[in-house]
Amino acid sequence: MSEPQRVDRRAFLARTAALGAGAALPAIASATPVSATTAPPDVEPRSRDLTEVTIAEAATLIRRGRLDPADLLAAYRERIDEFDGVYQAFNHVAAPQKPKRGVLHGIPLAIKDNYFTADLPTTANSFLFQGFTPPYDATAVARLRAAGAVIVGKTQMGPLATTRATTPDGRITTVNAWAPSRQEVDPGGSSTGTATAVAGRMAAGGTGTQTGGSITAPSNAQNLTGLKPTMGRVSLHGIVPLSYTRDHPGPLARDAMDAALLLSTMAGEDPADPRTQGLPRVPDLVTAATPVRGRLRWPTRIGILPGYTADPFRSSFVDTLADIRGATIVEVPFPAEWDLLTGGAFNNVRLPERSEPFLPQLATDLRGFGVSVLGWLQGALLGANEFLIGQRAKMLLLQRVLTDTFTRCDVVVQTGPVPFDILGLPELALPIGFTAEGLPVGTILGGQPFAEDRLLSVAAAYQSVTDWHHHRPPDPTTTVSARTAPRRLTAEEAAETMQ
Repeated sequence: MSEPQRVDRRAFLARTAALGAGAALPAIASATPVSATTAPPDVEPRSRDLTEVTIAEAATLIRRGRLDPADLLAAYRERIDEFDGVYQAFNHVAAPQKPKRGVLHGIPLAIKDNYFTADLPTTANSFLFQGFTPPYDATAVARLRAAGAVIVGKTQMGPLATTRATTPDGRITTVNAWAPSRQEVDPGGSSTGTATAVAGRMAAGGTGTQTGGSITAPSNAQNLTGLKPTMGRVSLHGIVPLSYTRDHPGPLARDAMDAALLLSTMAGEDPADPRTQGLPRVPDLVTAATPVRGRLRWPTRIGILPGYTADPFRSSFVDTLADIRGATIVEVPFPAEWDLLTGGAFNNVRLPERSEPFLPQLATDLRGFGVSVLGWLQGALLGANEFLIGQRAKMLLLQRVLTDTFTRCDVVVQTGPVPFDILGLPELALPIGFTAEGLPVGTILGGQPFAEDRLLSVAAAYQSVTDWHHHRPPDPTTTVSARTAPRRLTAEEAAETMQ
């Protein structure tokens, strides 16, 4: 049994410091390099409804000649035609394509609209990119297509990836697939279009980006398994930028195995993105996400932060993990000055990074930024002293997490996504229950640098003994004509909720 991925903590600390300073990035030597394996396992489908099967199940049917990829795509297209007028998950629906042969042959995916696509517009839901069709695919999209995936469409998002999905001027578009008639039920962060497309069974899986919770939050809100990888694990080349040191592309999927299949395809070194170079090899994520009967794949210390189990859903989650052989539950304290170092003042040092690529537009016409304009103005006005102090605080926080937290545990529960977004560490969101109203409840696990395999192994073990991830929302009964007129966010509301 191979060991999970490990890296030298000091090397990761040095690389993060260099990234924040814009310096050359030092390589990180992997202590246990292993080759990536992306071949999906044979998984017999649980449902006869083609739009309810997982990626692994659909791939099994296609490999065995029991499913024509064209029929799978047609099933999803039928649901888009019938229900997306209510869900409003898509910006653009793609024409049918002939898929390439590969591990994702014929799998229909929803792509967030900040990923470049050479044959579809890429607008980032922004006035600035209206009418823009890129000349090439983002690296992650190119890899998914090369593996045989089919793009079913580009999904709604927060303007320039800042809020829940709205039009550029702030009118709410995408709704939560579990409450399609209630705009007030939050569908998550800026990757909500992809989340609703997958939860609403209009795509088998999809891509998102996370700067401040936009993969984990929509996954938790819509009963999905979302994986935000370590900074640099997936190339950002060809993705409209929000933050050079905090943008993380990753998958939103129905379970740990599907997240592993998508991430293992998207991940890897890219000559066009220096953040991906000199890193440990992508581990065998598919094997990590394959449950081992009755136990965890690797003995794992799971850290529980103070106050986490005060919530009954989280308490039940921890109790279930504790019953899995190989899991050791350990209480871990918050690192010193946690609230200060993860609070709003230091979190806001990310804002100049979003303003810098758009300085010419900021200088000429603020109207192009629509409802999210305040965040870009804040970034442009933040002083160099504040930015540098924030970078030093980030390094102090990372040092304390690596030395104080991860010497006590291998995986740690999260009470929110922002701290590990600041640090570029991996996070996995997964379903753990439902409220009395029938809305999904999720939680987040945080991992050590490049330890996505460990996170997937814990999620796979939990999902092997629970069935929350098998639940699908009922089809909407609201018609397009009966849909409530969209509420419009103000610039102040957008600034308060921005990623």
